[in-house]
This record gives sequence, structure tokens and C-alpha cells, in this order.
Amino acid sequence: MSIRRAAAVAGAVLLFALTGCAANGPLTEQYRGGNEKGYIAGNFQVVEIPRAVRGDPVTFEGRTERGETVSSRDFEGRVLVVNFWYAACGPCIVEAPLLEKVWQKYKEQDVGFLGVNTYDQPATALSFARDNGITYPSVMDVDEGTVKLAFARVTPIQATPTTVVLDRQGRVAARIIGQLPSSSILASLVKDTLAESR
Repeated sequence: MSIRRAAAVAGAVLLFALTGCAANGPLTEQYRGGNEKGYIAGNFQVVEIPRAVRGDPVTFEGRTERGETVSSRDFEGRVLVVNFWYAACGPCIVEAPLLEKVWQKYKEQDVGFLGVNTYDQPATALSFARDNGITYPSVMDVDEGTVKLAFARVTPIQATPTTVVLDRQGRVAARIIGQLPSSSILASLVKDTLAESR
């Protein structure tokens, strides 16, 4: 087979694979754009869920980057912000100081913050926290994936990063898909969830 024909066959196979899987999916768009970011970017979206239609509480347990056990029981009666991330994710790096800013604003007001690292080992997560000034803990979820699965049972976790706000009953009150563009958006969601009566 000539080089020209081999190239044509390879091109046809690639085109079939791209159109057959997801012609307009995020991975296909990244490939076509020559952008191999290593994560699936979500179009930025904020979803607020009315109290009357919130699902079941999310229950989870895992270990942080420092080896400490953490679970949903630790946050009972508090609003909890959960951010799904990993160190090589560009948008995760960009939004890290915004998350920390909201954490510092609300940490004395019945609010908890928890990262869920879906890819890295503890040493990488600790290095990321040092480099980006992050002071709240993260669950290391790469091996088992049980924390992400617990959230996925009640709300879509389709992109990295995704940030979820749980109400005082542990139910999903809001979800931010994609990179947080400003701290004020998350701060407003936290404020509104805090203002709800128990």
C-alpha cells in the first residue's frame, strides 16, 4: 500500500471515529482545535435547585491528602462547598484563588469547603495547595472514585472543574459546571443557601 493511500485510509478511519462517537462533543472539538488540554472543559453554567425539588442528601467518606478521614457527617447542619479538580487542569488552577477567597469569607459562618481530587496522588495535591494558597482539604478520590460516585448519584458531574453547594441537609442546592469566572458567583450561592431556614 502506498504512503498516500495509507494516509487516506487513516484519515477516513479517524473521521469515522470522530463522527461516530460524538461529532460535536468536547473531546472532538479539542482535537479539531489542536488543543490537548487533558481535561473535558464544560461550558460555564450555574444551576440552582429549588428546595422543594432537591434530591436525597449526599453521603460520602474518604481520606484527605494528609491521610485524615473525612465524611459527610463532618459537615452536618452546615453549608458545604465541594470542588472537583486535579492539579494539571488549567481551569482548576485559574479558579483556585477564587475558591479560597470565598472559603476565607465564609469559613466562620457555618460553611465548609472540600476539594475532591479525581486524578492525583497526595504529594501532588499538597504541592498544588502550597503553590496556590489553598487552605481547605481535599479528598483523594483517584483510586476508588467513591466520593465522585456518591455525588454523581444525585447530580451530574460531567466536567472538571465542577463545584457543588450542599445545603444544611446535605442536598445539592447549586452546581457550577466549568471554570468559576469570579468569586462573587459562588459567594452569592453560598450566601443564599446559608440564608435558608433549617
